[in-house]
Amino acid sequence: MTTDWSLTAMLAALGGVVLVGVLAQGWWSARRAGPKRAAPKGASKAASSDRHEPSLAGGGGAAAADGMPADPLPDLRTLDETVPAVARVRKTSTRIDALIDALATVTPEAPVSGEMALSHLPGSRRAGTKPFQIEGLNAATGDWELPQPGQRYSEFQAGLQMANRSGALNEIEYSEFIQKVQGFADGLGAMVEFPDMLDVVARARELDQFAASHDAQLAIRLRAKGAAWTLGFVQQGALRHGFVPGSIPGRLVMPSPDDGAPPVLALQFDAQAALADDPQTSSLRELTLALDVLQTPEAQEPFAIWQESARHLARDFEADICDDRGQVLNLHAFQAIGQELDALYKALAARDLAAGTPVARRLFS
Repeated sequence: MTTDWSLTAMLAALGGVVLVGVLAQGWWSARRAGPKRAAPKGASKAASSDRHEPSLAGGGGAAAADGMPADPLPDLRTLDETVPAVARVRKTSTRIDALIDALATVTPEAPVSGEMALSHLPGSRRAGTKPFQIEGLNAATGDWELPQPGQRYSEFQAGLQMANRSGALNEIEYSEFIQKVQGFADGLGAMVEFPDMLDVVARARELDQFAASHDAQLAIRLRAKGAAWTLGFVQQGALRHGFVPGSIPGRLVMPSPDDGAPPVLALQFDAQAALADDPQTSSLRELTLALDVLQTPEAQEPFAIWQESARHLARDFEADICDDRGQVLNLHAFQAIGQELDALYKALAARDLAAGTPVARRLFS
């Protein structure tokens, strides 16, 4: 994707606040004489008593799941008990969405076992840079689900994501998808129907263009005004403001209040310092505080949390808030970004791709 949203130009005029589009994925003389160090454990506890953590104002849950609601369940008393449940109600998938996925249907002559389906699944559920899922329609419950042992499935569907931050789906990727799903269908002795390649690729390009012009990743730098920091000092200070160690060295994250959701913020620093044997001997002078706008619902106010965290960390670490060129930023820059984000949120919701929904998280990944 290439980012042409007007926010980029505005930010450049405001001093270069980092609003990273999809192709711009790039990411304090010692306590008078040495790096600042973490306080002893007793001092740390005392400091935590008056901490100021970011507020999750408006912390409503994630936006409604993508997909349309299922049709009302008919009165089962009027149905023959021998009619399969799937014929009574066909529920919507929560993993595959026609908004961003190209759908292929696989129809066996008779219901097949979950064990059989699992034995024929492709070894990899990726076609190039695009992920895909294969789900089965449970013959007993009418649920679309990943094939499970002990269940029987009357139909399958494969959904190939048409765009992500790697770009739009192309003909080669689509051909790979066809090959893998065809092999799955052949193993089941099933018929398979694919959408037309030219139509899918055209849809993928249009989706990619929309996503590229509505992507937003924000990042600012916290630069030491005087003494540098040790890793222990950074970890201790960040912990007071809701950050925890991430799974990647050099990364602390602020978890989402929603289970399983991506983190709200990431605090990044030199990975080599993170790998040091003694966290009190490492020396850091710069941190990056990043917000991936599309991964968190607007209702959780991630932009406000990003600003508040930046101010609190800058105060505690005695740091300047800077753009990627090292220029110190002021509050006017943040206000302008907030206004542009309001328009962005509305545009996404109008296309049923509201920030923080499962389908938006997949598209902007």
